Amino acid sequence: MSVTLVLADDQPIILYGLEQLFACEQDFHILVSCATGEETLKAVRRHQPAVLVLGLRLLAKDGLTVLRELRAERLPTRVVVFSLVLDEEQVVEAIHLGVRGVVLKDMAPKLLVQCIRKVHSGGEWLERRSVAHLLGSFRQREIKAQGDGGVLTRRELEVVHMVARGLSNQAIGKKLSIGEGTVKVHVHHIYAKLKVPSRVALLLHARTKGWV
Repeated sequence: MSVTLVLADDQPIILYGLEQLFACEQDFHILVSCATGEETLKAVRRHQPAVLVLGLRLLAKDGLTVLRELRAERLPTRVVVFSLVLDEEQVVEAIHLGVRGVVLKDMAPKLLVQCIRKVHSGGEWLERRSVAHLLGSFRQREIKAQGDGGVLTRRELEVVHMVARGLSNQAIGKKLSIGEGTVKVHVHHIYAKLKVPSRVALLLHARTKGWV
């Protein structure tokens, strides 16, 4: 079965490199390459590719804006983020918005091909190096069998749910009518109780536990 692709990146040389890479894969079929967020949205709406390979630094509308609109429209295309750098809040929001794979641009090209194949088959690819600076050693730990909800206060559980939705500390503070500093204290306590090092690790932990 052919894997149909839409490619989106603001750098022409990156798009050209991706086109050359995927041309070597007999079952990959590139439908269109895009440099702007608006072009990307139009291409996905029109062609509904199996996979969108998405750079986050697009012109006009950035990659996260594209993800938000795709999520709102419930389009079936699966998304792989392909980026040079990622910060913690970007990864959390991208995963919340349904991204199935994350690959950094400085990684071996074959890993992007493997990622797309896995995502196309229904899996997820959060390759360790892609989020290592955010996850630390979290993915190497064995997750506890018992639930963790009982060790968190009601307010901490509220904060966990909002972090998992991609909200910043400032946004969480506004939602709960508390100061941003108070939110930071809650987040610090949650990290300590659940033994997770970052927001991304907390999101993955919450998903594993079925909290989100």
